[in-house]
Amino acid sequence: MQDPTAHENTDLQSRASPEEQNSGATAARVRQGPHLPVPRNSPAKRDYLIVGVLCYANLINFMDWFIVPGILLDIQKYFELSDGAAGLLQTVFILCYMLAAPFFGYLGDRYDRKIILAAGIFFWSAVTLGTSFISESHCWIFFLSRGLVGIGTASYSTVAPTIIADRFDEDKRTTMLSAFYICIPVGSGLGYVLASGMAHSTGDWHWAFRITPCMGGLALVLLILLVPRRIQRRTEAHRALSIYGSIRIAAEKHGTQGTAKTTWCQDVISLGKNWSFVWSSLGLTAMAFVTGALGLWVPVFLYRAQAALGTVPQCPQKSCNSSNSLIFGGITIGTGILGVIAGAEAARRLRKMNNKADPLICATSMFVSSLCLYTALMVAQKNILSTFIFIAFGELFLSVNWAVVTDILLYVVTPRRQSTAIALQILVSHLLGDAGSPYLIGTISNAIQAKKDPSSQWSFWSLQYSFIICVFVGVFGGGFFLLTSFYIEEDRKEAEQL
Repeated sequence: MQDPTAHENTDLQSRASPEEQNSGATAARVRQGPHLPVPRNSPAKRDYLIVGVLCYANLINFMDWFIVPGILLDIQKYFELSDGAAGLLQTVFILCYMLAAPFFGYLGDRYDRKIILAAGIFFWSAVTLGTSFISESHCWIFFLSRGLVGIGTASYSTVAPTIIADRFDEDKRTTMLSAFYICIPVGSGLGYVLASGMAHSTGDWHWAFRITPCMGGLALVLLILLVPRRIQRRTEAHRALSIYGSIRIAAEKHGTQGTAKTTWCQDVISLGKNWSFVWSSLGLTAMAFVTGALGLWVPVFLYRAQAALGTVPQCPQKSCNSSNSLIFGGITIGTGILGVIAGAEAARRLRKMNNKADPLICATSMFVSSLCLYTALMVAQKNILSTFIFIAFGELFLSVNWAVVTDILLYVVTPRRQSTAIALQILVSHLLGDAGSPYLIGTISNAIQAKKDPSSQWSFWSLQYSFIICVFVGVFGGGFFLLTSFYIEEDRKEAEQL
């Protein structure tokens, strides 16, 4: 016998707007009444292929991000940059990245995400390739190019995580996001290795900017071939089953749009009332501040520590080849993989015992990371090996939070606001985090050196004293995640009802 609701569901689907068909929030997903469970299909092989493509693109995205820190000594010598100006390089990149993020978040919630991703990858690949031909007399063009790369990067980082969230249910979502976010530390570490290796093998640091554009071209081809233009949101089924979804279905039956759309300002106001989102975003901001400063300055700090101890010669005029970038890159890769996997596994296990497990994991890891960083700074003037060890532990505990923080956002924010929420989180975390921390560290270092006679000892101490601020920011980050734990249960329940 034919299902009596079939014609009604087909009619509802035909009346839905293209935006609603794209998001899958149509009444065709509701069978046997709006308040009964909806069966979900298991992820298809295509879903895993899509995640693989997105992970690969994220990998080269962050490789390109950390090419400059990997050869910062060479760039400083080539353009004759002070510590403050060198820090400004990363600040320009992050500022352009964060200012572009809300724009792409708006587009990602409303338009074809595949086109946005493809355009972003093509743009930053082309600009990075152009960077490799800049001469020493055009320093301002180098700064401009880094800003343009930041804009291209924002288009990808804002949209890609929501595609993963749309294609997997909660049980699989954390695992897939973990795979995606493992690419952040792995890509970052490979960026150091690629930059240092190419500069060493060719004798010209410009070659470091000619590899990732080729890899970006491959990512673009895979994206075009494997990722569908229309991404259906699995999590939207909850909205069709909720009271809100029932009202929308009724509105569609009568040919009205009603609550079908909200403005960007309304989305922002709603997110500002979500305290779990607010406090976790501030915790992520503290993470970004610390990782931004470490990412740019650690290889230089280690070199200056070795120079102060007399274990390495002074950097020559033309090339500053150092093993520190290679070692730090390896540390970043290893601790990133272990940290993200450990964080996801700890969250999966502890959620069964405590609904507040996610923010508590983030808070604990921030406190421990700050302690490790402080210890690394203090032992650097005595033992470089111990410094590497404690930096490794500090990075390990920071990496624990990457996937967990994003998962918090995805279950305390309704699906139709997720791209906007991620974009706002990117804006805030970078504006108050790693957009300023590299420049701030460099400026403080300049100020300290200006009061002392030039020497390798004070060159090291200036960075050491500057890094202390990261320890305090890390502690504040742990406090923000603790505050998140007070609100997360209520906000999660509210998001599930909308």
